[in-house]
Amino acid sequence: MQVSPLAKSAVNEYISRYGTFPTALVAAPGRVNLIGEHTDYNGGFVFPLAIERYTVIAAGPKEEDPQSPPTATFWTDSFDEEATIPLDRPVPPEDKVTWMSYVAGTVAGCLEKGMKASSFNAVIRSDVPLGGGLSSSASLEVAVATLMEKLSGSTLEGPEKALLCQHAEHAYAHMPCGIMDQFISAMAREDHVMLLDCRSQETTFVPMSNPDIVVLVTNTNVKHQLSGSEYPERRHACEEVAKILGVPLLRDTTLEALEAAKERILAQENGEVMFRRARHFLTEEIRTRNLCEAMLQRNWKTVGQQMYAGHQSLRDDYQVSCPELDYLVNKAYSIGLNGGMIGSRMTGGGFGGCTVSLVFRHALEAVQEALENDYFARTGIHTTSFATRPAAGAMVLPTP
Repeated sequence: MQVSPLAKSAVNEYISRYGTFPTALVAAPGRVNLIGEHTDYNGGFVFPLAIERYTVIAAGPKEEDPQSPPTATFWTDSFDEEATIPLDRPVPPEDKVTWMSYVAGTVAGCLEKGMKASSFNAVIRSDVPLGGGLSSSASLEVAVATLMEKLSGSTLEGPEKALLCQHAEHAYAHMPCGIMDQFISAMAREDHVMLLDCRSQETTFVPMSNPDIVVLVTNTNVKHQLSGSEYPERRHACEEVAKILGVPLLRDTTLEALEAAKERILAQENGEVMFRRARHFLTEEIRTRNLCEAMLQRNWKTVGQQMYAGHQSLRDDYQVSCPELDYLVNKAYSIGLNGGMIGSRMTGGGFGGCTVSLVFRHALEAVQEALENDYFARTGIHTTSFATRPAAGAMVLPTP
């Protein structure tokens, strides 16, 4: 667990700003998804783990006129900004989305559940990279919900907290995300990966207890500008294929049924694209289960094969990769098991962002250097990377 230095800096910032020690200290992690990409909105499986990067909030009581409604003031180091919201009523959503939208939406959800708190100040510090596909937003939301639990004396069950935070992102950040990010941030277990059924919301924790295996997250430091239609187009394509097959979701069909209906699908406008989108989902479901089983058996060769196959499917069938991501994954493949690389793939929405790799610890430094050198030679851009073990989910930390 690497939250302590970040927590100490949050406490020091709080003391500097407010002249007293905080009475509450909470943390919630970011996440990376090993496999199961673009499956959540089809009711499929995902396989995320929490990373050792956190959003930490230090908070304490604020002196105000007892006759006035209570308020909460939040300061964030990410933007060096401060904002205040009332605590006697939920703040309505606004069209413009800022960092405070995630905070206000989460606080609103807590207030609607009757979680009352007196006036407080709060300092937010985070080392979850922004915009890298590592779920900094869910980390912030879950940290705020955990703070409201602490200050109100209430307790939210893990799924309840996760769904509250997901609703905040839908309603206040206008982002129709799935449940994965909030579930893993709220409920992760140290040294485990979560197999999450996005339809039933059932969670299974798969051990990844071998300390010689580390997760390497490598950021391309590019994000390609998109028209805004790419994600809705892919979701719509999956929904249209499900209609053709007569099922509510692609989750309810099979790869064999898709192949049997291929001619009907190809006869549709954009039928070939629709077929490939659906094929990605159905093959990704198989890969996710295969990787989970291989990890239980510590069959690292099969784990790597599933990761590389997942990337190829995202590149070719779902078409959400980009040259920079492909460079990193191809280099990882060339390093191979003998070089300490188990497997690698793009993670997150795509078109830039990060790759996730499983690496033997003894080879970590050499692998990082090889990826950085090859990527820079091809793109002229430096990667940023870090290694992590599967981390714990949201927690209340001891205060000084």
